[in-house]
Amino acid sequence: MPGPPLPLTRAVTYTRWLHLLVGAILPFVCATVYPGLDSPSPGDWGVIAVLPVPLVLAAAMAPSVRRAEGLQARLMLFPGPHARVTSDEDPGVSAIPSASWADRARTGAWLVLRVELGLAVALVTGQLMALSLSLTGAAAGEPDFADPLLMGGSWPRWVYLLLIPVPLLVLVAGAAAAGALIARAARRLLGPSVKERLSALEERTEQLLERNRIARELHDSLGHALTLAVVQAGAARSAADPQFTDRALETIEETGRAALEDLERVLLVLRETGRPAGARPTLGEAGRLLDSARSSGAQVHAEVSGPLEHVPGPVSREAYRMLQEALTNVLRHAGPVRIGVRIAVADDRLRLEVRNPLAAATSVTSATGAGGGSGLRGIRERAALLGGEARAGRDGGQWLLHVVLPLR
Repeated sequence: MPGPPLPLTRAVTYTRWLHLLVGAILPFVCATVYPGLDSPSPGDWGVIAVLPVPLVLAAAMAPSVRRAEGLQARLMLFPGPHARVTSDEDPGVSAIPSASWADRARTGAWLVLRVELGLAVALVTGQLMALSLSLTGAAAGEPDFADPLLMGGSWPRWVYLLLIPVPLLVLVAGAAAAGALIARAARRLLGPSVKERLSALEERTEQLLERNRIARELHDSLGHALTLAVVQAGAARSAADPQFTDRALETIEETGRAALEDLERVLLVLRETGRPAGARPTLGEAGRLLDSARSSGAQVHAEVSGPLEHVPGPVSREAYRMLQEALTNVLRHAGPVRIGVRIAVADDRLRLEVRNPLAAATSVTSATGAGGGSGLRGIRERAALLGGEARAGRDGGQWLLHVVLPLR
């Protein structure tokens, strides 16, 4: 197994180096104004290092500066498509404008560090490259480069020739170390704040909830359509009645078309096309479910009371899916039996009941693991998300699914 690549062979070493050199532009621009670049003394270099500090601190007060610095850091300080070695790891650098004074303070500290470290790297780069050029001149026998190492004597040319790459290797190693240092500083000073981390977690949670909702939508809609089609086809084959067969085929067609509409709506959401996803069915369309169950041969007795139009949209839509899943479970595990459905809106509560004979419920229970199947579990999850409750079990000689949902 090959070891990690050397700094000399990594593209990110040179992008980090360039990032640091760019940070040194401002000090050199200031130095052209004062104190000048004509043989500056060590004290002059100290002034040159201090002059840009007020400017970068003032620039850090602009919220967009943090975003610009974050984007530059992501591009140039971390391995990516521009490097030979790629990394899927999140660099941990935010690209969001400053939203608080703490963000501005961290951005200011980052700019000061970038300017000062960039100036130091630029000076070292210039000195080491000049030394390498001096060694090249001494190896060529130029009199002006007789002793570039200031060793107090003249060395053979081959010695200078061998020493030419040494300053360059030292320069690359130093640039790699400085680049690693500035990358670590970028994570600390340009990393997401606590507020941003919470926002990212909330967004991730919303995405997971949306995926779960979509999975339940597909399970309920497609499961209902396929179950109904199987039951209808079996009943039509056993009935040997052309009229019943025609009605069964018509029901299968209608149910399949509704399932395809639901599938297309969900796919639009997944594709993120920006187009409206379409309206989800509500309890006002529960008659379609009951008619589908009746056309399968089930004897459905429905009782509806209260103003369904006053039920809030989320509650009505989820209740529709619960009723759909309940009817699907009965048809799937018990076949066309007698089903009692009761929907009542009263006392700021929506109550939904689905009853069927206990013999059928026994098969449902055994098939789903004592009421622990994905269908009943999905109904309980939907009810819990709305602040309600759902329970299923024996009720006398029948199997009862009882759901209570608050309207507020």
